Amino acid sequence: MALKDYNKAFRYGKKEYESRLLAGRKPTLESLDEVLPDEALSTESLGLVQIPIDQIVGTRYSGRSSAFASNFMPILESNTEFAIKWAKLSTSHEKEGIHEPIKAWEYMNKFYVEEGNKRVSVMKFFGAISIPGTVTRILPKKTNDKNVKVYYEFVNFYRVSKVNYITFSEEGQYAQLIKEMGKHPDEYWTDDDRLIFSSVYARFTAAFHAQGGQELEVSSAEAFLSFLHLYCYKRVEEMSVEEINELVKKAWEEFVLLQYNDEEKVELKMTPTEDKPSLFEKWLPLGGNKEPSHLKVGFIYAKTPHSSAWTYGHELGRRHLEQTFPNEVTTVSYENVTEKNIASAMEEAIHAGCNIIFTTTPTFAQESLRAAITHPEVRILNCSLNTTHRYIRTYYTRMHEAKFLMGAIAGEMAENDKIVYIADYPILGTIAQINAFALGAQMTNPRAKVYLEWSTLKDQDIEKRIDEIDPNCISGKDIIVPDDNNHFYGVYHRESGGGEQKNLAMPLCHWGKFYEELIRTIMAGNWEQDNDVEKAINYWWGMPTGVVDVICSKKLPAGTVRLVNVLKHNYKTGQFHTFTDQMYAQGHVLKEKKGETLSPEEVIEMDWLAENIIGRIPKIEEFQEQAKPVLTQQGIETRKG
Repeated sequence: MALKDYNKAFRYGKKEYESRLLAGRKPTLESLDEVLPDEALSTESLGLVQIPIDQIVGTRYSGRSSAFASNFMPILESNTEFAIKWAKLSTSHEKEGIHEPIKAWEYMNKFYVEEGNKRVSVMKFFGAISIPGTVTRILPKKTNDKNVKVYYEFVNFYRVSKVNYITFSEEGQYAQLIKEMGKHPDEYWTDDDRLIFSSVYARFTAAFHAQGGQELEVSSAEAFLSFLHLYCYKRVEEMSVEEINELVKKAWEEFVLLQYNDEEKVELKMTPTEDKPSLFEKWLPLGGNKEPSHLKVGFIYAKTPHSSAWTYGHELGRRHLEQTFPNEVTTVSYENVTEKNIASAMEEAIHAGCNIIFTTTPTFAQESLRAAITHPEVRILNCSLNTTHRYIRTYYTRMHEAKFLMGAIAGEMAENDKIVYIADYPILGTIAQINAFALGAQMTNPRAKVYLEWSTLKDQDIEKRIDEIDPNCISGKDIIVPDDNNHFYGVYHRESGGGEQKNLAMPLCHWGKFYEELIRTIMAGNWEQDNDVEKAINYWWGMPTGVVDVICSKKLPAGTVRLVNVLKHNYKTGQFHTFTDQMYAQGHVLKEKKGETLSPEEVIEMDWLAENIIGRIPKIEEFQEQAKPVLTQQGIETRKG
């Protein structure tokens, strides 16, 4: 029986050997001697550990590698002494198991055997998961090489967890895993922690492979991290094998999307998809064959229209929908929704018959995704930028186009060349708005300086800062709520020394037009057309679609109004782009050469400030607590890692 096993393993080995030989690759085991650099390296003893079988890739010395193919299967004939010893080990393993530890070296999260090659071969043949071994770790020299940096992140992870079977390829993923588990980076794991984690990971990996995960260009660990991001580690802990299997099936497109790099994951729709020649009654609900008699659209707000200008803008959009489609669309809204009750609000909206749901803040993206996976028959869209999830779509406006015009107005009207720009959070798209404003001011007034102030910083007194700077123009809130007694919003002029103030212009984010166009897209049958794109979809519309505009005050000089109208026309006809031609960041750092235009992705992920801006991008910990959820979800600092 043992010799029969050897012959079977021998065939596996010969097949691998010949395949690699024909491909021009080394057919036998890799040796540590071949991969170690010439420079002196430090070592540390890990003692006796369980070594993951699939991470054992070779031998310590090249002289030991010729008896095995690269998959550790034997390639020596069955009449050799080697074959007899291998067969005896096979018999021993079947009767009582192999318990004697091997001796191995670990380098860059791969293991090389010094003593026990045949034991490893037998264990691999029988499909063992791990083997005990006494391990010495070889530490590479610290460099800026990505692989080395990721490896040292693993070393830090191993120090606290003693888990060696999780391998990532991107920086920051070990830290993300610890965060998803609700642990502190320096918190040491208990034996129970390791036991539970091993159980959870094993259940997920089995489900992932059962669905064909080995055919994807993504590791089990990366898919697992994505799964935890969707469903929360504490929840997954309590799930049965059947529950995990079902959720892995439902979340499969999320794992497929992981194969793309960050630039490829999102399809930016800069304008509405061109309408097909079909009518509203041609639209069918996802997964159904009946024509809907009515659309019910749910809006989920983090605040109320009377307390939040952002919510007020979306509420105006909801009302616009009802007025535009009085016979086809009914809407319902849910106010004061938090991260704690967003799940119940989503379920309530779905139970109420909503077949389209708009969640109007980035902090709701995660729960929106969970609901979309659970209810694929409902179209769920989240108001955020560059969210890389296939099951939900995201939407936002190119507000930087309006901000360029606002900056041009402020530059023209600032007699003392001082302008204050008040921002709320440094999230995706916001930095582009700030820079666009600064470039607009620079166009009409090369001497203009834009003083950047953040309204959500801890201990921030905006009014005091304005008095200290004494600007002639201020860019404040884009819109105010009906109950707000402060009527100064958009860009307004302020006499030096705190004198008379007057409104000059306001940027308009026409959410009603945005929602109208999205509904028309669905009515025209183009939602399904966009499904052909194998990426996450982000609707990012601007002036050409009418969702972004600038409203000028009657107090603005006629010449300035004429300039604004010319710029509007050029935006709408595609003759003008905000970030085109030579552009410098603070410190006179060239960010764009003459004649070049930044890509949409570069605009969205801007993390630098234009040269004529006085100010900085603060760290997350400098902001008030209520600002941190949105910064964690969409903050520039978070995206930079």
